[in-house]
Amino acid sequence: MRNKLPHFSRCSRAPWVKAVMHRMSSLTAKKWMLTLLLLCWLSMPLWAQLVHPDPAGTATGTASDVPAAQAGKPTFQELADAVGHNRIAINIVWTLITGFLVMFMQAGFAMVETGFTQAKNVAHTMAMNFMIYAIGMLGFWICGFAFMFGGIGSVAALGGTAGLTHEVTIHLFGKSFGIIGNSGYFLNSSVYDVGVFTLFLFQLVFMDTTATIPTGAMAERWRFKSFVIYGFFISMIVYPLFGNWVWGGGWLAQLGVNFGLGHGHVDFAGSSVVHEVGGAAALAGALVIGPRLGKYTKDGRPNSIPGHNIPMAIIGTFILAFGWFGFNPGSTLAGTDLRISVIAVNTMLASGAGAFLAMLYTWSTSGKPDPGMMANGMLAGLVAITAPCAFVNSTSAVIIGAIAGVLVVVVANFVDRKLKIDDPVGAFAVHGANGIWGVLSLGLFADGKYGDGWNGVSGTVRGLFYGDAGQFAAELIGAVTCFVFVFSVMYVFFKLLDKVVPLRVQEEVEEKGLDVPEMGVKGYVGDQVEIPVY
Repeated sequence: MRNKLPHFSRCSRAPWVKAVMHRMSSLTAKKWMLTLLLLCWLSMPLWAQLVHPDPAGTATGTASDVPAAQAGKPTFQELADAVGHNRIAINIVWTLITGFLVMFMQAGFAMVETGFTQAKNVAHTMAMNFMIYAIGMLGFWICGFAFMFGGIGSVAALGGTAGLTHEVTIHLFGKSFGIIGNSGYFLNSSVYDVGVFTLFLFQLVFMDTTATIPTGAMAERWRFKSFVIYGFFISMIVYPLFGNWVWGGGWLAQLGVNFGLGHGHVDFAGSSVVHEVGGAAALAGALVIGPRLGKYTKDGRPNSIPGHNIPMAIIGTFILAFGWFGFNPGSTLAGTDLRISVIAVNTMLASGAGAFLAMLYTWSTSGKPDPGMMANGMLAGLVAITAPCAFVNSTSAVIIGAIAGVLVVVVANFVDRKLKIDDPVGAFAVHGANGIWGVLSLGLFADGKYGDGWNGVSGTVRGLFYGDAGQFAAELIGAVTCFVFVFSVMYVFFKLLDKVVPLRVQEEVEEKGLDVPEMGVKGYVGDQVEIPVY
């Protein structure tokens, strides 16, 4: 053996021997690898049985997941508590998510308004739409929320809203009428509650929708300092007061209980509370501040001042339409309320009908379909369906949206040509006029399939066409009250503010553009392309 080993060692150093041995070791390694992989694949069902996966989710969430004194064996009370907790959790998460959608509508408003204005004012218009969110948030936190919801009591869908129990009332004709809430200032410790905070966030973003509407009507000439003061005033005083009368259990909501007028003034998601308030404020502001330079000739004929970026306005409209799925379905305050599917579909149909009819009407009267009016028609349909979305069927939703699409064109032309009020984005036509139409349409088309117990009145909500003239009367009273109250207060406010902090920029600033003089930066850098008017 000792003589053979050196000989073998010498042979193993031969090149052909090394090649053969390397090939054999490589094949062996591959065989072992394939064998190992095959064994792993064959053992996968066994491992699956051992770890118990649940790809369909049918076995996920069992009694062992219910908090219980004895793990895996909850008592009936513990099960009931878990069911109740989960129901409220679903409602809170639903309300918060839809509130996030409504918050994103601020981007849509910014793009629509900026697209419909001139390039020299884009930074200023964007800044107003941006800062109204922050200003309104602080104003609503200080006292707006307290004035609006301080006496609402308990919102059962959110597990209660502790501390919101103080409503200032007056007594007339032997009845009580709620006027203003009086608890919840600064979200203090007495309302430090998950239900209250959920309600605050959801209602805050609704308020900001109202507050941003006048920024379009008064765009391209509004001094930023006076705008800031306005932002606090509407978020702290005007919006919360009317909101209390409708959503905070105030006197308009009590028209049913006190006088038998249907279920009182019903506004599911804000045609009057949000949009009519914003539209009336916008009309007052545009009237006080006056038209843009060059808008009207000496004999009163209107000149067209085209928006600089129609694609931006169209994209903004899509964002708003998307956010409206938070606006309307979210107003259930309950993901467990399955009416949300009806609300969502009604919202879509009304928006489509509004856009289509606005296009047809503009096309037939001016010879061109006008993309700007298509966008405003869709928004008008959305505004109009906001109040009745939960109470009407799909056919009624299409009719409501179609009427809104024509109404927005008619009102925009009337305001511009007859009243000589310069509203660059058609804010009053979209939000004011169609906010009124929205609540009136509820008083006409509510079909009695939803709303049992609304505002403390037994039975479902029915409009005039379904047998309840009192409901239409309540809607009419609310619509008239909203316009008279908001327009009057905001007109006086703007007049007084103009004496202290002038509303309007100097003439030379308006001619050059507000971006650099007011904001210190240009919205666009570089040469601007002049768009001809045909």
